[in-house]
Amino acid sequence: MSPTNIRDLIAAALADGIGQDWPDAATALLDTLGYRSELTPLGQSGAAGDFVQTYPAPHPDTQLEEAFLDHAEAVQILFQFTGAEIQAETQQALFDAVGFDTGNARSFLFAAVQLRCGGYARSRYAAFTRELNKRIQLPTVVLFRTATKRVTLAFVHRRSNLRNPERDVLGNVSLIREIDPAHPHRAHLDILAELSLPTRLKWMDKHGKSHNFDGLLGAWLAALDTEELNKQFYRELYGWFERALEIAAFPAGQAKALRKEEHVVRLITRLMFVWFIKEKGLVAEDLFIEHRVAPLLKDYDRDSGDSYYRAVLQNLFFATLNTEIPQRRFSNRTIDDHRNPALYRYFDEISEPERLLDLFRQTPFINGGLFDCLAGCGKTRPARIWASRN
Repeated sequence: MSPTNIRDLIAAALADGIGQDWPDAATALLDTLGYRSELTPLGQSGAAGDFVQTYPAPHPDTQLEEAFLDHAEAVQILFQFTGAEIQAETQQALFDAVGFDTGNARSFLFAAVQLRCGGYARSRYAAFTRELNKRIQLPTVVLFRTATKRVTLAFVHRRSNLRNPERDVLGNVSLIREIDPAHPHRAHLDILAELSLPTRLKWMDKHGKSHNFDGLLGAWLAALDTEELNKQFYRELYGWFERALEIAAFPAGQAKALRKEEHVVRLITRLMFVWFIKEKGLVAEDLFIEHRVAPLLKDYDRDSGDSYYRAVLQNLFFATLNTEIPQRRFSNRTIDDHRNPALYRYFDEISEPERLLDLFRQTPFINGGLFDCLAGCGKTRPARIWASRN
């Protein structure tokens, strides 16, 4: 299965789960990722209080336990994933599963937790993940869903307790946090695709790992390793930079003032900053969703990206982020302001100016120098860069 297909399937599973009970939706999502099993504990009520009583903590009645019960509307163990299921995926010889067991069996558990509130900080998700994991001696992947349907996948890193081999020490918690099932981010889909069982099996083969619990555990830890994710991000960013250098086009004379590399680095830096503040809710999401922004432009061309760069990105960089809110307006095309980059331009290329201005109004003034219009910035046309955005 190609990476594009698995991402599409994951996005579809997330969307389909919006109207379902969370245990059913979480099970369907895991099935899409390749994780499925018939090993499920019987007699689960789904109530958080019953879960706490069924799987007591070594030190009960803590403040964290109380907080967990206050926020967890429902908790359910979905299934146990053993070496048998891993090997079944590769059609190798199976060994007999011994049935559901929360002891020291070498397997994963997957659990679904429905939360009562609309959103939680990273630290809260981490605390709830540890609270659930300390009750069970198996690595437990927790899938949370908030009252606003946001999905978070959490996995706690474990190591052996030197004093008591029967118990593990819970370490850092890795999170894929606050996934919007209706409009999932590409980065969320990429990480979920990396965690899919077929992809992890390929990693195990590449690194000489057996198709068993130890191999899958190592594969998960590798996929969630922050340092490796950072390295992968910078490798992909540098690859995008090199491709952009090959296809970027600039007006005659403009590239003589600055090297092409400097133009592209400046564009990437600005886009990364804009993406960061967009994630903080300071830039309208619609500006970066093609099917929503394209109707606002005349003669939108996906392949060249010229109109998008001029009417959207340049107006966002210079006339919005680099201009105080009371001073924002369209150029009236007089001799004094026609070439002023601090004013909105390219009116003739915009089909719905007021709608586009409404989107720009959500963005504050950033006075940091990053969006200063340097010499010739209004003439730069990095054609085809937008087409390589994926």
